[in-house]
Amino acid sequence: MPAHERIATAIRAANEAGRPGLVPFVTAGYPSPDTFVETLQAVAEVGDVVELGIPFSDPMADGMTIQRSSFEALQKGVSLKWIFDQLESAKDELDTPLVMMSYLNPLLAFGYDELAERALETGVCGFIVPDLPFEESDDIRAALEARGLGLIQLVTPATPDDRLETLCDASRGFVYAVTITGITGGDVGLPADLTDYLDKVSDISRIPVCAGFGIREAQDVANVGAHAAGAIVGSALVEVLEKGEDPRPFLRALLGA
Repeated sequence: MPAHERIATAIRAANEAGRPGLVPFVTAGYPSPDTFVETLQAVAEVGDVVELGIPFSDPMADGMTIQRSSFEALQKGVSLKWIFDQLESAKDELDTPLVMMSYLNPLLAFGYDELAERALETGVCGFIVPDLPFEESDDIRAALEARGLGLIQLVTPATPDDRLETLCDASRGFVYAVTITGITGGDVGLPADLTDYLDKVSDISRIPVCAGFGIREAQDVANVGAHAAGAIVGSALVEVLEKGEDPRPFLRALLGA
């Protein structure tokens, strides 16, 4: 199957097992480049799909927790090339589909064709690029889809219905339903009208819908899971890693295990 279909298949398998898919986010190389593979393996042991954040100097969609982790990883020399090399060294030990979340500049500098080749070689199945408008995504989309990789689209509660249909149709792997109009890591909780929004996106999308931003607790995952296929947890997990704790108990607790 194309690599991007591995993402949707993993999330649907979780749903068939009676639970939401879990998509944990980690910043590559954080908290330490030396333990990156070990951290990734621990997270992948529980997560159905792992979202791997590429450190960037100006992560505009991210709150302070992920900004801090990104800054520290950059300070320690983490680069996209280094990440691919690390993934290649561990690819025989990782079965969980990987998704890279990156702002556009690192991908553009790397080169789209080489990016797609290295992704395919290292188990990366798709990309999330939050600062890339759909209208400007043709070049990277072509390079990725030529190799069976996917570009995952983000939608928000403010996305107009006609555009929502366009983005859901273009997305591969899953549709990323941002729960709030803001940045990651907030503590305001999930909005009260979230259910109608997630129901609408799920009705429109042919592929799984995963909700992210503001998901911190098991109840959040359960609430999201009643109206979407999966939940994405980022800042709360990065905080666990920041404390030097094992991420597996935290992630299992999110699933009520």
